[in-house]
Amino acid sequence: MAHIFLIGATGGIGARLLPMLIAAGHEVTALHRTPEQAAKLTAQGASPVLGDMMELTAQDLTPMIEGHDIVIFSAGAAGSGLDRTSRIDGEGPREVMAAMGRAGVDRFYLVSAFPEAGRWKEPNPNFEHYMRVKKEADAAVVRSALSWVILRPGTLVTEDEDGRIAAGLALPYGTVKRGNVARALATLVDMPDIRHELIELTDGESPPLEALQALRRSA
Repeated sequence: MAHIFLIGATGGIGARLLPMLIAAGHEVTALHRTPEQAAKLTAQGASPVLGDMMELTAQDLTPMIEGHDIVIFSAGAAGSGLDRTSRIDGEGPREVMAAMGRAGVDRFYLVSAFPEAGRWKEPNPNFEHYMRVKKEADAAVVRSALSWVILRPGTLVTEDEDGRIAAGLALPYGTVKRGNVARALATLVDMPDIRHELIELTDGESPPLEALQALRRSA
């Protein structure tokens, strides 16, 4: 059992991930942005903590993160504006990593973005900004002293998991169900020997455990 601090607990991935972690026996602290979300999180078995990544600094996050074993960052601005993208997707992981260093917490899982996302479309300045700050955040994680895993899903679609993924260090571009991303994260939490890896993820043909065990062997 691990004590997990989940950032983005009410989002498209986090809301699916939370019950998976609880069912696996982990204790989860769920960061949420609005007070009315607390009751549902409590009913699901999590310990809710109110906070907005637009405002939280490393100093604020440190006491929240203390006492945990793992931090999972699945939050995102979701196209809600350049300032929010810069703050949540770009600066957010850096603030969290600084807090983890102060709190003595080592294991960090970051949901990022597939590098080839949107390459066949007309360039969009907002999307290009999003991809740039995501890559800069990834680079900051890789430079850190943490035990990290960066998960890079393809284009997200809304469906729940179907138990079939493709995962690898480099994959052909594709889409991926949010439920499958959540299941991959839940599986990785129980595979601590997979670390310091950037993993690309799409829907595929393999059960998540099988797909991720292949990475364990290569690691």
